[in-house]
Amino acid sequence: MTARPISETVASLMPRAKAELSELVAFRSVADPAQFPKSECEAAADWVADALRAEDFQDVALLDTPDGTRSVYGFLPGPAGAPTVLLYAHYDVQPPLDESAWLSPPFELTERDGRWYGRGSADCKGGFIMHLLALRALKADGGVPVSVKVIVEGSEEQGTGGLERYAEAHPELLAADTIVIGDTGNFRVGLPTVTATLRGMTMLRVTLDTLEGNLHSGQFGGAAPDALAAMIQLLASLRAEDGTTTVDGLATDTEWDGLQYPEADFRKDAKVLDGVGLIGTGTVADRIWARPAVTVIGIDCPPVVGATPSVQANARAQISLRVPPGQDAAEATGLLTAHLKAHAPWGSRVAVEQVGQGQPFRADTSSPAYTSMARAMEAAYPGEKMQTSGMGGSIPLCNTLAALYPEAEILLIGLSEPEAQIHAVNESVSPEELERLSLAEALFLRNYAESKRA
Repeated sequence: MTARPISETVASLMPRAKAELSELVAFRSVADPAQFPKSECEAAADWVADALRAEDFQDVALLDTPDGTRSVYGFLPGPAGAPTVLLYAHYDVQPPLDESAWLSPPFELTERDGRWYGRGSADCKGGFIMHLLALRALKADGGVPVSVKVIVEGSEEQGTGGLERYAEAHPELLAADTIVIGDTGNFRVGLPTVTATLRGMTMLRVTLDTLEGNLHSGQFGGAAPDALAAMIQLLASLRAEDGTTTVDGLATDTEWDGLQYPEADFRKDAKVLDGVGLIGTGTVADRIWARPAVTVIGIDCPPVVGATPSVQANARAQISLRVPPGQDAAEATGLLTAHLKAHAPWGSRVAVEQVGQGQPFRADTSSPAYTSMARAMEAAYPGEKMQTSGMGGSIPLCNTLAALYPEAEILLIGLSEPEAQIHAVNESVSPEELERLSLAEALFLRNYAESKRA
């Protein structure tokens, strides 16, 4: 009897994958106890640990990391002398934002128009399911040809560095010959892509004070320094008129040399409204992969409903700065902090608190593991060649792993293609991409094992 192709094995496992992703998405695992109970993250971590034990992983452990969250670790031994591959994903998710804007409940996996909707379906609970699917297909098709370590992080979206600090304190734990980070995505659906660069990030919380307390705007307005107005002016100093990021001392003219992102495609992917222009200069790829980008991600101010005629005494904002490869995140943090203090109007008192930071990353795309992945992706996506692209997002762990294991090859793949709308309402995953990327990962592990034996 002829054994069925591994692609058919992967396809046969998809119903189970959907059921498991549905269970995992149901956990409201936002790693911020101010928004959701910590027990939701703990339950998600337990689910991941149980899934690894069910696949015969050894040494499964819930790791208490320094930021107060848990990462899940497991080890699956391979044949004697086989290389070790570390597979990464994270189970924590972004908050759902406005739940009323979702077309289906954010923590309930819902099929619609050929996609599966739910928070974390692509970023990155689907990434963990992708790893499980690849390993199950290999086990059903002759066995897993490498030793496998799995690490599933619990606070990646918060950028609080728990797993990075834990790995630095236990450097032997995640040591591997090759590392597959399952937290990026194809350039678009159906185009197999590995991510060659990641921007780093720094997150700052700035507080601005001008008065001892709020004042009546009729009695004092016009002379009393308004903290909210001062904050608006301060935040405006972070961008030029064309929208280019302008942090004193930070370079903003780097160019991207590689796969380009046509502006029309970007406008469609980003759902830019008709008549609204893009910001910045240079190509779209320059702006989102090679240059810094500042974003005000939150601001504390009185809501419109219930507002009183008052001059505000204080204001607070949270600022994210994406840092491209070639720039140091710690240096960028210092420049942004200095800029905020230097540009505060009217002598306003400014306090800056750092709440997250991660270095940018650049992969070595000439490594043997990339050759193995290219062959695997071309088999999983017939007629398509593997592409390499940048990614504007950040995965701080990548630089920690690169520093700890300089000989290890690091590849970045995943399910977060543009239609997935990660971090936004109505996040979704393409089941076809889940199936094809799981197949690609299984074939990669097989190809990589063969390359090491050659």
